[in-house]
Amino acid sequence: MADGIADRLAVEAGAEVMRTSYTFTGDDEPVMLSTSYEPLEITRGTSVVLPEDGPHSGRGVVERMRQIGQRIVHAGEIVTARSATDEEANRLRLSRGTVMMVIQRTYYTQDRPVETADIVVPPDRYELAYMIPVDQD
Repeated sequence: MADGIADRLAVEAGAEVMRTSYTFTGDDEPVMLSTSYEPLEITRGTSVVLPEDGPHSGRGVVERMRQIGQRIVHAGEIVTARSATDEEANRLRLSRGTVMMVIQRTYYTQDRPVETADIVVPPDRYELAYMIPVDQD
């Protein structure tokens, strides 16, 4: 398990997780990478244990988790930048050392985190925009 993943999922270091890697494309070109992690203590033995297989394959994490009684109520993101790893540069067809945006996205139920992902995007292909609600009470 990658550094910090156990902390982000609030599980013990070494806990079993389902790791799924994605390469997203646009116009047949790779544009974004994502690696997601879900605690197997939540999904093991359920119809959603394999995110890309079974009756709920390819559906978003919110819908998949709802199928097993896990109601996601919010997500959080941390955005940083760093140089692409050699593997990332190869998968995205970029030069070694290209600066990448890295988004650590975590989905939470009322009680705990149920999925976290590292999303890697070249900054020349995306811009990040956020809406931040303001409580008027």
